[in-house]
Amino acid sequence: MEKMNWALVTGASSGIGLRYATALARDYKYNVLLVSNQQQELLSAAAQLTNQFGVETKTLYINLAAQDAAEQVYQFCKDNKLDVEVLVNNAGILLFGAFRLTDPRKIETLVMLHVVTMTKLCRLFAEDMINRQSLNGKSPKGYILNMSSMSAWMSMPSISCYNASKGYVLNFSKALWYEMRGHNVRVLAVTPGSTDTGLLPFGDKFGKLLRFFGITMSPEKLVNRALKVLFHRRKKTCMPGAWNYFIVPIINHLPDWLVLFAMKRLKLEW
Repeated sequence: MEKMNWALVTGASSGIGLRYATALARDYKYNVLLVSNQQQELLSAAAQLTNQFGVETKTLYINLAAQDAAEQVYQFCKDNKLDVEVLVNNAGILLFGAFRLTDPRKIETLVMLHVVTMTKLCRLFAEDMINRQSLNGKSPKGYILNMSSMSAWMSMPSISCYNASKGYVLNFSKALWYEMRGHNVRVLAVTPGSTDTGLLPFGDKFGKLLRFFGITMSPEKLVNRALKVLFHRRKKTCMPGAWNYFIVPIINHLPDWLVLFAMKRLKLEW
């Protein structure tokens, strides 16, 4: 029997967000609300999901960095009577470069996406999930998946705003996991490392080598692992890729002189 409830995915028009929307429709039979600031891509993705998997889809074209974006998304769901059982906070941006040279408006956009809108969406939909009556006492009433990053476990120059905001996502999600556990709502922070989205600065041969050893993961594999943990385990965090469990402590224990040396060799301006 197919589920009648909805999954809401932000940043769902392309990339990892589209992979989440696809997996939720294909493998878990959820109707999907796709939210993004790419209107044509949204409409195309929604039509494709409906045609391929027979689920109902809706789209919401919105700037998720706006001050009231979370309230607009929530009101859209209320107006359209969408019972959101799965919330995937995936939308985000990466700012790379010296902090002192970064456009303050881009910093504000990043913080609004990664921190403010994400937090408010969790607040608004978590209450509805808690109030939902599950089919039985053991069945979860809702699921919240927040996309963090492996960089959240570290301090990394040149992506200072990004990894600090992802650190917020990680710690907020872990704390929320404790609060929601007693209400039978599952919360998961996903902290992926290198993901092969076609934008990595590697040659084909080196890229294949990284994929072979599991250092770089495909978006499909990342999403499949994250959703399996969300639906079938009761963990607070998920860091796909065995290599990442070795890489994180190594980077965290690098001496300062080595980090500064690497920045000079990579010609990073700071």
